[in-house]
Amino acid sequence: MIETSNITKAMSNPEIVMELGRRFKKYRLAGNLTQEEVAEKAGVSLVTVRQFENGKSYNITMGNFLSLLRVVDALEQMDGLLPEIPVSAYEWEKIVGKKAKRIRHGK
Repeated sequence: MIETSNITKAMSNPEIVMELGRRFKKYRLAGNLTQEEVAEKAGVSLVTVRQFENGKSYNITMGNFLSLLRVVDALEQMDGLLPEIPVSAYEWEKIVGKKAKRIRHGK
């Protein structure tokens, strides 16, 4: 059976970081990368990688996190974290309403 865990609003920030670290380790192993290789490619310390994977790095910086995701080729998944808010019908009408209704060319 595959172990899965969902991040929920009931989780504390340290619990969420711990879960992200656990997931990151799976990505690293799937990519056949050592912690040392990841640290070097991401430009972070080996201690940062180890602590993150062990759920002990509760204050990992956003920059370090993004660098780590880039190394395991998972950066594109950040789009799902905060997707663009869809334009409301009212806003869309204002945008479309400003477009030219017809085009006239001079003679």
